[in-house]
Amino acid sequence: MKAPRSLPLLATSFVFVTLYGVASALYPGFLSLQVFVNLFGDNAFLGVAALGMTLVILAGGIDLSVGAVVAFSTVFIATLVARGAHPLGAMAAAVTAATFFGAFMGWLIQAFEVPAFLVTLGGAFFARGMAFVVNRESVAIAHPFWQKAADFGIPLSPSATLPATALTFLITLGAMMIIAHRTRFGRNVYAVGGGIASARLMGLPVASTRIAVYALSGACSGLAGVVSTLYTGSGDPARAAGLELDAIASVVIGGTLLTGGVGSPAGTLMGVLIFGTIQSALVFDGRLNSWWLRIAMGGLLLLFVLFQRALSRGSALEK
Repeated sequence: MKAPRSLPLLATSFVFVTLYGVASALYPGFLSLQVFVNLFGDNAFLGVAALGMTLVILAGGIDLSVGAVVAFSTVFIATLVARGAHPLGAMAAAVTAATFFGAFMGWLIQAFEVPAFLVTLGGAFFARGMAFVVNRESVAIAHPFWQKAADFGIPLSPSATLPATALTFLITLGAMMIIAHRTRFGRNVYAVGGGIASARLMGLPVASTRIAVYALSGACSGLAGVVSTLYTGSGDPARAAGLELDAIASVVIGGTLLTGGVGSPAGTLMGVLIFGTIQSALVFDGRLNSWWLRIAMGGLLLLFVLFQRALSRGSALEK
């Protein structure tokens, strides 16, 4: 019997529920609503970046520039605000610049048939270097509008509030769900990820689709930079080192195939929540080194890659 396409999402959801249940049983207070909400707020910038990465991987690509673009966006925003720009203008400028940068990388990949790994790796070096060109030091953001935006929240209960960072993550998730599952562009992304040659034979706009997914990834990275500045109140050219690896891990653990064509933004949400649950459990425990987060994520990533491989082999045998 053919495995349902939703099986990877079900598997990652089961892992999240199991981890959260175990942590709740081990640590008093872990089951509270505020702790659950914090999973969204504390990991919002990772989640927004990972949602952009999801579309890229669904289309059969990869984007290694995510962390560097986030860092550039944070220091770019902070520097503009420090020089008198309005925060809204600074945010719009950062997201726009990141979008065009992503589109340019997508154009290079498409026009010259250069491996995405090499183009986006070069893009990562460039964006990180430009972040240090903008400002070599961390820059604090001191602006009344920014403070109000950072403090904004939606009360969920007398003891729990949904912060602006989590709200941004959830809105981005909703937008990506609509794009992936309710638009022609989303169907094109899945088709291109399933096979570029087949997509071309079907007459689909392969070139524009590939460029667009990198543009969207850039936009999400820029928005993740906005979320990061809201969370920390500053911009830093050294921030988000290795974020692209966390994003890729969250996407793959969420059930998206690295080869493209199979996956969902909802799965990425589960991957991010798994990341956040392990991180929060380590904080509650207080005895384990933070590197156990990397060890746990590495183990889960390996298991999900093997799981995906087994599903792929099963589907191939049935054909």
